[in-house]
Amino acid sequence: MVMIQTALLLLLVSVLNGYAQTLPPAKYDGFLYKHRPVDPDSILIEAFFDPVCPDSRDSWPPLKQALAYYGPHVTLAVHLLPLPYHDNAFVASRALHIVNQLKPAATFSVLEWFFKYQERYYNAQTRNISRAAIVDDLVKQLTSVVGNSYHSSLESGFTDRKTDLTTRVSFKYSTSRGVYGTPFFYVNGFVLPDAGDARDYNGWRKVLDPLVTAPKKQENLHFFL
Repeated sequence: MVMIQTALLLLLVSVLNGYAQTLPPAKYDGFLYKHRPVDPDSILIEAFFDPVCPDSRDSWPPLKQALAYYGPHVTLAVHLLPLPYHDNAFVASRALHIVNQLKPAATFSVLEWFFKYQERYYNAQTRNISRAAIVDDLVKQLTSVVGNSYHSSLESGFTDRKTDLTTRVSFKYSTSRGVYGTPFFYVNGFVLPDAGDARDYNGWRKVLDPLVTAPKKQENLHFFL
């Protein structure tokens, strides 16, 4: 029931995007894993995550293992979709955008930090904590990840209107792609089934092996049909 309500809410948001977002962003949305550029000959995985979503957390280790196995044959771009029923999803997503602007090399370290300690920011654990206190805690915790010299920049990042807008645009981008839950995956532009469920390593091998071994000039659309 919650998934249906969320899908309807995000569908409404995607419709309103056409009115609220009149210009495209200056930069394509997403964090590139290991800053590996999108190569026409590589397989592109687009992962849509919520930093405080347990299923997003559980889907990351097998995906990371698959990325290590396939190396340069696969490129990953991570997009963020802060789900409305996770109270701290937006501020966590904003934190990732702030870090990505300040120190791009630390973006995935911060994402992994959120996955490791996300229970700290679950609804029940923060029910009686103010948003300002949560932001202060995030600044303190993330300073230990990215380095003490970034403390003041992290702090000011949460009052910078640009980081707020960047997080909103990223959310709108995800909904414009028809994403309504996390984790959600596209491979070479085609959505994978079982959205919202964590895919294990063998599942990724079944998806990617035929694409990696297929001749580059051969169409592989039959795999998705």
